[in-house]
Amino acid sequence: MESKNLFKANVSPKKVIVNDGFFGKYIELIKKVALPYQWDVLNDRINNAEPSHAVRNFKIAAGLLKGDFYGVVFQDTDVFKWLEAVAYILMAGPDAELENKADEVINIIEKAQQGDGYLNTYFTIKEPDKRWTNIRDGHELYCAGHMIEASVAYFEATGKRKFLDVACRFADYIDTVFGEGPDKKRGYPGHPGIELALVRLYKATGEKKYLYLSKYFIDERGKTPNYFELEVEADREDKNEIWKKLGLRYYQAHLPVRSQTTAEGHSVRAIYLYSGMADIAIETGDKSLIESCKKLWRNIITKKMYITGGIGSTSFGESFTFNYDLPNDTIYSETCASVGLIFFAHRMLQIDPNSNYSDIMEKVLYNSAISGISLDGKKFFYVNPLEVWPEASEKIKIREHVKITRQSWLRCACCPTNIARLLASIGKYIYSISEDEIYTHLYIDSETELDLSGSKVKIKQETKYPWSERINISVYIDKEKEFSLLLRIPGWCDNAKIFINNEEINLCDIKVKGYARLKRIWKNGDVVEVVLPMVVQRVRAHPGVRADIGKVAIQRGPIVYCLEEVDNGPNLHEIMLPVKSELNADFDKNLLGGVMVVSVQAERYNSKWTDDELYKFEEESEYRPVTVKFIPYYAWANREPGEMVVWINER
Repeated sequence: MESKNLFKANVSPKKVIVNDGFFGKYIELIKKVALPYQWDVLNDRINNAEPSHAVRNFKIAAGLLKGDFYGVVFQDTDVFKWLEAVAYILMAGPDAELENKADEVINIIEKAQQGDGYLNTYFTIKEPDKRWTNIRDGHELYCAGHMIEASVAYFEATGKRKFLDVACRFADYIDTVFGEGPDKKRGYPGHPGIELALVRLYKATGEKKYLYLSKYFIDERGKTPNYFELEVEADREDKNEIWKKLGLRYYQAHLPVRSQTTAEGHSVRAIYLYSGMADIAIETGDKSLIESCKKLWRNIITKKMYITGGIGSTSFGESFTFNYDLPNDTIYSETCASVGLIFFAHRMLQIDPNSNYSDIMEKVLYNSAISGISLDGKKFFYVNPLEVWPEASEKIKIREHVKITRQSWLRCACCPTNIARLLASIGKYIYSISEDEIYTHLYIDSETELDLSGSKVKIKQETKYPWSERINISVYIDKEKEFSLLLRIPGWCDNAKIFINNEEINLCDIKVKGYARLKRIWKNGDVVEVVLPMVVQRVRAHPGVRADIGKVAIQRGPIVYCLEEVDNGPNLHEIMLPVKSELNADFDKNLLGGVMVVSVQAERYNSKWTDDELYKFEEESEYRPVTVKFIPYYAWANREPGEMVVWINER
């Protein structure tokens, strides 16, 4: 395997302090509200929430209780992702109560592990004789992946090895089951996820067999004869309708991964697979995998991604469909898929520090990802629509997955714990480093101290971004040192300015792949001021996106906006945005926790129709002036239920 020295290194969240700002408030929300609430749900203590029984399943598998398994086949992962979120909170600072709860459930998980290392409550309780008989749909490897990720994070946060040792025993056992040996299964996960987890385990332990096993799963996928087809032949009672309709594409197993050029099938499976591919490429220097990742990335962001960064356009199979098929009202855009797209973008930044990746990472973070959690931290969206008509969601079968309010919990509760672990770990997405470079990918009120070629360098960001266009970055260093500080210039910003110690820098000759490279001999106390003018802009979609033709969306900085019925009345489809109308932004500290609101003089269809007329001849439509108010998309559905729309008719 080749060296990874060409790639940029991530900065551990343990080295980043996120201060009181936009995401600082989210971290506090996760710590003080979301994680305690989710713990109660996982222990079935919330009366008005969908039952979980996830902790109870572990107690049954551990022999501490008697009973039957409850939930979906991957119910274990709700606990694992909760534990991972706890680990990231503990990295930011001690919390004895959270740590005690985590240790409590880890003890139960350890007791549930079988003698040979196997650990899965569904198969232990419900189908103990069917281990590894349905790799396509059984989610055993997927569950193992989330357990491994949680165990590594918890070890990094606390230094405690118990959970990590449980994960290693399971990974060691999996390594005896799968691979190229004569007595091993030549399979790979139906739901990817273990690939990236095994790389994390390898980096935490130094044990190369975990890296090799991950690489095996990547390399084996899609080969002929196809393992999933062989499994189906052995199961004459296969009733998987998605398999019958979408086939191997649903599982990203229709071709070897290096031959795949378009994002296909289940969007979360796909994006986790691509993240694992990127991890293997980084660790091995595999150029063919790098090129495949770049092609898949480009297909997603240029053909199959919503303006909010959401992916997955159909409820059938929670899948990608075809180029430019991006309906707003029957959209899927699962929260987990948004989380996964951030994972993929973050890894691509290690391979190629290009703002094409960090711009998308920012877009997803501020829009489709955080729309998955309510402002009070106790309600969640699985699906993140761009247009909601409540009556249609209630009465039309193909729109029933589109909810008008977030849910207290979900029967398939993968999203709540996923958004919790993402927001708790936000610090690791801000910076990356190489020998003599520090990259700032996201503008978040934060600070970090880094070891740069033997010197300690502290970077402190102070900003009210995304509402404010100004970011102050202070550099603290024990002795003068030459290095490059690279600052992202967002794609939405046309007139960025940068000042060093109040002296403006000419950006024309120092921009590299969307970053301003500030190479100089830095002194202690140097101050960089970044000014990113946030003009309210109209955004138009490619004409191939039929749902958005003749419409515009509103964006200020990284924030996409929407109209809600509570502000603008019913029948939002009647609102037209004149081409020359001025868009005005004002901060409302009393609305939705404090948000920038966009108001505009628009027009509303002036209906003169009667209830007895369905169609009629009319010379010209009539409109009346009306002032409409846009709010940030992520904050919708936190007040009265009603209509919502992102894309507005323009005339």
